[in-house]
Amino acid sequence: MLVPYDMIGPQSKMLYQLNKYCGERVQVRKNGIGKTIREVCKVVQDVLKEVEAQEPRFISSLAECNGRFEGLEVISPTEFEVVLYLNQMGVFNFVDDGTLPGCAVLKLSDGRKRSMSLWVEFITASGYLSARKIRSRFQTLVAQACDKCSYRESVKMIADTTEVKLRIRERFVVQITPAFKCSGVWPRSAAHWPIPQFTWPHPNLVTEVKQEGFDLLSKESLSMQGKQSAMEGDAWVLSFAEAENRLLQGGCRKKCLSLLKTLRDRHLDLAGNPVTSYHMKTLLLYECEKHGRDTEWEEPCLGDRINGILLQLISCLQCRRCPHYFLPNLDLFKGKSPTALENASKHTWRLTRELVTNSRSLEKL
Repeated sequence: MLVPYDMIGPQSKMLYQLNKYCGERVQVRKNGIGKTIREVCKVVQDVLKEVEAQEPRFISSLAECNGRFEGLEVISPTEFEVVLYLNQMGVFNFVDDGTLPGCAVLKLSDGRKRSMSLWVEFITASGYLSARKIRSRFQTLVAQACDKCSYRESVKMIADTTEVKLRIRERFVVQITPAFKCSGVWPRSAAHWPIPQFTWPHPNLVTEVKQEGFDLLSKESLSMQGKQSAMEGDAWVLSFAEAENRLLQGGCRKKCLSLLKTLRDRHLDLAGNPVTSYHMKTLLLYECEKHGRDTEWEEPCLGDRINGILLQLISCLQCRRCPHYFLPNLDLFKGKSPTALENASKHTWRLTRELVTNSRSLEKL
């Protein structure tokens, strides 16, 4: 027998609305992004094929695997990042001493000659493999490839940035970031993780995540802006994208993230870009720690988890600080204007109040 909507309990009402929202809004967002990714990846693969023809050291690692493009991150429905994995990091030592929050350097191992490295001309006088030098060379190659590739009419290099960014069909932006994959090692700056008093994640999952390792990206680091450091341009940015995705397996964690991203795109896509999908992902990981039992990530709890994350977001926006999940000394709000953060806090509060006080709010959100 169908129970009238008014007779359903509050938790079930919320779940009913969330599932309806997933079917209507979240799925539409996912389908749209999926279509864009296919369109964008065709162009990027063609550009990278041209780059590889000019310079075989930059081998394209953008490939589809089980319906997913390895190394592609969705920043927003119109903005993407493609990580291009480079070979032969072996002759370098990974140095992560905390001087540069969120960054590390690659130093030529003792006794190793420069000539033993595939990247010999990008090694500084002090023996560091320079992220900026590699990126600069890659940028030149990509600019040339854009003029030669079969999609040259619809792809342009974005000027005025040291990043390698393409504008595709005047609608989409793709950043291509050279990187090294560091599997089976874990950075010293994240050695405190996991925090002992939390029951989540389970030790087996921790082992898996640490085996997965992290990536070193050649890109601008927010934490270094405004600091005069000789090492700044040589440093590589730490990224834990795969480790984060591994942690969000199980229960309704991924569904929760999809809902949060959709709410962000529809209601918190504000001037100055104060709230990103990555902030949502970070706060979701903190929520997983706070609610460590698997039963707290079953479907009926979804509404409570979303409200908890949005309240935490308001708190972070008001304090003007959002610590990175693995590197808490790194503030993800660095570089955001106080006015933009204040404005985002008011918008998030309105959104949360609507969700908490009106059981049918998702019908119009």
